[in-house]
Amino acid sequence: MKGIILAGGSATRLFPSSKSISKQIMPVYDKPMIYYSLSTLMLAKIREVLIISTPRDLTTFKQLLGRGDDFGMRFEYVVQNVPNGLAQAFILGEKFIGDDHVCLVLGDNIFYGHGFSRILHKVQLQIEGAYIFGYYTKMNKAYGVVSFDSIGNVLSIEEKPTYPQSYYVIPGLYFYDNSVIEKSKRLKLSIRGEYEITDLNNIYLNEKKLKVFLFGRGFVWLDAGNSDSLLDAACFVETIQKKQGFYIACIEEIAWRNGWIDNEKLKQLGKSMCKTEYGRYILSLFN
Repeated sequence: MKGIILAGGSATRLFPSSKSISKQIMPVYDKPMIYYSLSTLMLAKIREVLIISTPRDLTTFKQLLGRGDDFGMRFEYVVQNVPNGLAQAFILGEKFIGDDHVCLVLGDNIFYGHGFSRILHKVQLQIEGAYIFGYYTKMNKAYGVVSFDSIGNVLSIEEKPTYPQSYYVIPGLYFYDNSVIEKSKRLKLSIRGEYEITDLNNIYLNEKKLKVFLFGRGFVWLDAGNSDSLLDAACFVETIQKKQGFYIACIEEIAWRNGWIDNEKLKQLGKSMCKTEYGRYILSLFN
């Protein structure tokens, strides 16, 4: 399976901070925002990742992450000249995806919860069509909403509805089979001028090939797309890391625990950042 991180857009909700820098480069407490979405793909054991961003910001991501050698991974990069919607990612990534299934994660989404890696593996094993996720929130009018019957069959998907059919919203994490490329090409621009991910999901729904996995009460999903939510996310990460001592989205640690890099490489990465708590945490893993 291949992975795509969509890290484009103009991030107008974070102006003026994002006028000169991608929001996915901005720190969420002690690490760049994109580390969190990248860690999601790594927890799913996805080693080949395409990063899509703007002409202005793509060079910065290349400087930050390189080709993936430090993590035993392979990174590729594609420019999104105009942000024409989430589903555009599959058209831009057609060559990268090839004949594989694909997971798309939005660059400003943060996921945290016990057993998350097992959930991701379980979903991958059941890919025959599309898999989305549902997250319970009272703030359901601001997102896409999924409704379903008593045994979990998806009934409808609505984008920012006035009268939501459920309290479960769809976070920015999606798994698709390879037909997503052909389906994305069939989409027409919406009144917002975008290729909507909701329209794509509705194609799968009409084919009865759309499934939903509901995150439980102990799971955390954060959309760090504006100043308040960015601060909330930073405070959450700080609290967890200081209370528990385990780091969230430490991509060096995940690569090491996945067996993609060895002890020597991990030690090298830790020493390169030894003046920071982040680097010292990496070095502490040997103890």
